[in-house]
Amino acid sequence: MYTTEVNALISLIEDPDEMIYLQVRNELKMYGEQIIPHLEYYWELNDFGPLFQSRLEELISSIQYDSVYQRLKAWKTSEDQDLLEGALIINRYAYPGSDEEELRRKISRIRQDIWLELNDNLTAVEVVRVFNHMLFKVHGFEGDRDHYDQPQNSFLSDLIGTKRGNPLSLSVLYAHLAKSLDVPIYGVNLPSHFILCYLDYDPEIKEWGITEEDADVLFYVNPFSEGTMLMKEEIDEFLINQGLPQEERFYRPCSNQDMISRMLNNLIHSYISRNDEEKVSELRTLQSILLEKED
Repeated sequence: MYTTEVNALISLIEDPDEMIYLQVRNELKMYGEQIIPHLEYYWELNDFGPLFQSRLEELISSIQYDSVYQRLKAWKTSEDQDLLEGALIINRYAYPGSDEEELRRKISRIRQDIWLELNDNLTAVEVVRVFNHMLFKVHGFEGDRDHYDQPQNSFLSDLIGTKRGNPLSLSVLYAHLAKSLDVPIYGVNLPSHFILCYLDYDPEIKEWGITEEDADVLFYVNPFSEGTMLMKEEIDEFLINQGLPQEERFYRPCSNQDMISRMLNNLIHSYISRNDEEKVSELRTLQSILLEKED
């Protein structure tokens, strides 16, 4: 329950004096996301005029955006930059009311199904075949070729709900599942596409002295094509056809921060094509958090 003071502030939202409204708006924003259900209660009452309704909608949206902004800042400085958490933060930009625990449970069930099919005797290729079978055949995920540039293809809620995504969102899901099962599969920031690589690396065997940074790539995986396995020569050919240099960064694992930044970049381009300047501006501000160099 909120105090009489909070209710009094809400009643001033439709004050015709813009300065009073801005002061009220700033004071209400200080309560953060916890006040949103209370604001939505007033919005649903529909006992106020159009000015109140429009200002209330803008206020709720602003509080939700600020929450995403602060959460992404915290994620950037976190020790492990958990990939699923990063994707959930971006998802919250479009779906502020999404049930993140339910999304985690659905992904956990996919993980469980994959885990049941794995054993220590499988080769790297066999492991990927298990992932591919469970993700693309059993659970029915696929690349959305019909609406490739739709913003929805970048959001986790849509990916889990429709089972369709773009190369990056499918790669994020695949890489997260691999990480959770100690399988050395990582994202590769290939231009104009996004793929994964399987490293010759065992995270559980430390005495070899091999890290992810110096481990060899065994092969590549393309989740957008149901996990097709590729060799280095095919990456060479792709880069040549794109007129791009064969730089090492196009063959090696990228960071989780790179993946989330690229997810934001995909969204920016999607909304540019839709002339949605407000969303483009908001997403660029979010992306600037990840692009900003630390002192």
